[in-house]
Amino acid sequence: MKHIIILGDGMADHAVERLGGKTLLQAADKPMMDWLAKNGRTGRLITVPEGFPPGSEVANTAILGYDLNKVYEGRGPLEAASIGYDMQPDDFAIRCNIITLENGKIITHNGGNLQTEDARVLIDYLNETLAKPINEREGCERVKFICGIQYRHLLIIKGGNKHIICNPPHDHPNEEWRNLLPTAENVSGKGRYNVITSSRNNEPEAETEAATASLISELILKSQELLAKHPYNIAKAAKGERQANSIWPWSGGYRPSMQTLMEQYPQIKSGTVISAVDLIQGIGKYAGLKIVKVPGATGLADTNYEGKAQAAIDALQHDDFVFVHVEATDEAGHDGDLDLKLRAINYLDQRLIKPIYEATQQMAEPVCIAVLPDHPTPVELRIHVNEPVPFIIYHKGMEPDDVQRYDEVSCVSGAYGLLRLNQFMQSFMSIDH
Repeated sequence: MKHIIILGDGMADHAVERLGGKTLLQAADKPMMDWLAKNGRTGRLITVPEGFPPGSEVANTAILGYDLNKVYEGRGPLEAASIGYDMQPDDFAIRCNIITLENGKIITHNGGNLQTEDARVLIDYLNETLAKPINEREGCERVKFICGIQYRHLLIIKGGNKHIICNPPHDHPNEEWRNLLPTAENVSGKGRYNVITSSRNNEPEAETEAATASLISELILKSQELLAKHPYNIAKAAKGERQANSIWPWSGGYRPSMQTLMEQYPQIKSGTVISAVDLIQGIGKYAGLKIVKVPGATGLADTNYEGKAQAAIDALQHDDFVFVHVEATDEAGHDGDLDLKLRAINYLDQRLIKPIYEATQQMAEPVCIAVLPDHPTPVELRIHVNEPVPFIIYHKGMEPDDVQRYDEVSCVSGAYGLLRLNQFMQSFMSIDH
């Protein structure tokens, strides 16, 4: 039996008064997901271990069955793998958003939906005007920026220390940015993302936590001065549009050590990951999966759902395991756009899940399908929250449970009950006939 996981990032939500007290999954038009729930088995899954941030890097890694206490190194190293940057032993890699600030507050985490072609110009500019002077000052290539996708980029700091607290910008919309600048773990004592990501034994030699936090704060402040002068932002300001006017590094670490899925699950001989997001591609690369990049896949609601569906169908012809990730629902949640998130759920249902299901029914070898989010991103909060998510597991001929619809409330009664972390992958991969 082959296996495919279809993940709608941030798809789960809370009850919303504007929807008559329903959650978005309860209110959305999603007949395919409801059919799978009615004919399969459901449950809920805790995707975030205690003490870890409810981010996609944590939740997606846990869903794939990894122990975060052993492998977690933040988003930076995962996105470095996706971009193709070969991390050296003394590299500290940290995710680097380009964001929008107005009136001293974080307005958006995505630089006003910055596009990759524009971002590349800004990243080149920052390497020349920000990184180069620091490198010349210190007599080595101390820092460098690497262009990723849209607003998601990478900052490499030679000898940087990962034991710092950096606040994710998407979790702090409309908050004062100065209060969110990086701090050292051992200075502040505690904080929302004070995660000791691994033992300090066997780590690369690094500068102090305070030194790295200070350097990143310096980079943030100087980036604001420089980006304000760039023609891209001058033109945006003239039009009254949101500017991409600050960097915001967060979630950094060293090169992780991860077993491949093939090493953990003998029934997986080969696999593929399909996503528009560097982070997910990076997890897939460390997990030993082939990365398929679909033309027109944007990470937003306008992504190429049909292209992703066809890529998944093609992959199932020769692979045992496929992981399809769609970012659109998460982005709509961060934007607080209820209507867009409802549409994105419908698009995921009809334009991706439905064609994949229909194709699998014609395949010679049976296919087991799972559908779930990685975490909730409630539209009225606009941030990730650490709560169990509903999931479906379906294959032809399985005995269904009594759940009739797919949503946060219905799946409480599912046959799988409440699973934790790697229990999902263990249960999913144990279905092999």
